[in-house]
Amino acid sequence: MKLLFLCHNHPSLQPGGTEVLARNLFRELRDRHQVEGVFLAAVTGSHRERRPGTMLQGIGDAADEMLVWLGHFDRFFLAQPDTYGLASLLPLVAELAPDVIHLHHALLWGVESIDLLRRAAPRARFIFTAHDFFPLCPQEGQMLTTAGRLCGGPSLDACQGCFPGRPGADFVMRELQMRDVFRDFDRILTPSAFARNRYIAAGWPAERIEVMPNGLLPVPPAPHRPAPDGRRDRIGFFGHLNRFKGSLVLLAASRQLEAAGVAHRVTLHGGAAYQSEAFMETLKADLAATPSANWVGPYTAAELPGLIAKVDWVVVPSIWWENAPLVIQEAFLHRRPVICGGIGGMAEMVRDGVDGLHAPVNDPVGLAQCIRNAVESDGLWERLVARIEAPPTIAEVAKRHLTLYQDALEAVSA
Repeated sequence: MKLLFLCHNHPSLQPGGTEVLARNLFRELRDRHQVEGVFLAAVTGSHRERRPGTMLQGIGDAADEMLVWLGHFDRFFLAQPDTYGLASLLPLVAELAPDVIHLHHALLWGVESIDLLRRAAPRARFIFTAHDFFPLCPQEGQMLTTAGRLCGGPSLDACQGCFPGRPGADFVMRELQMRDVFRDFDRILTPSAFARNRYIAAGWPAERIEVMPNGLLPVPPAPHRPAPDGRRDRIGFFGHLNRFKGSLVLLAASRQLEAAGVAHRVTLHGGAAYQSEAFMETLKADLAATPSANWVGPYTAAELPGLIAKVDWVVVPSIWWENAPLVIQEAFLHRRPVICGGIGGMAEMVRDGVDGLHAPVNDPVGLAQCIRNAVESDGLWERLVARIEAPPTIAEVAKRHLTLYQDALEAVSA
């Protein structure tokens, strides 16, 4: 089987959950199942300088992983007008002659690349994984209004509330285009049942949408932090720092705990690339005003076990629905209970009172109360840890993908 993977970035440049999962899955299929293929990661000048002579660039030592320089992207329409640049991929696609083309995000690639690839590889089966809600929501795929309120799904009136300067026709055309482009995919995968239901509610074909969980590389669980006094009060945040992920909410909750005299320690792990000056100024001011918290910056996958060994709880304070955060699976792999919002994919992954706790969303007072309960309840941490179930491995998920690819190919031949 020959496979072409498309992702909107490479984990060596931007180690987000989608990028990490897609590259790990590609390598697992290549190394364990003898699948041939190419992993193409779209980038812009923000990630890597464009080099003269070609839109394709190598990265690292892997000959089957490449960067494709794609600027000029329209985030509202998910459009890539640089069709001349996209056409430079045709010789590579023709030489590979992929059986399956798996798109892991439409960002940077744009809907135009899908049409081009269909012409370049007419016999290939097309798979799309909806790692978030970008095809449904022009507001950065968050289904979160510009005012910070949760949105139940796209509608003309709701979308114009976030984009008051755009004519209604833009939203109608965007929705029609998304359905038209993706309706011919052989399979559409979502990492959570919540996401599947959101796409179906928006009019996407239920019979083609399948839940496919994410998986992790196997690593030994980090040991639990020694706590001779029995107090489990070390809180860890892991992930990109931006307003959607709730780092500011967590800092505000920490200040609430300080005011109430609750001893604790919050450590923020993650980068803050591409954030606005206003957000960074607020983040720095909030950190300065929160003595019990500190930010230690970005980390690598290899560093994660050592970092998570120093915390008792992993907090995921996202203010949007989320889909299936890898950080929750990573916390469970290392046997740390999770405190997160009781909504969307987070609530689906974390069982309240079983292997973690649900907290009110975008509510520092409510989050503080939940953390206080976690820290001060005798035996709670031990009970939650005992009920944590190991997340799927990348090996298990790769086998499921391989079966799905084979089914798609057999359906055509039949």
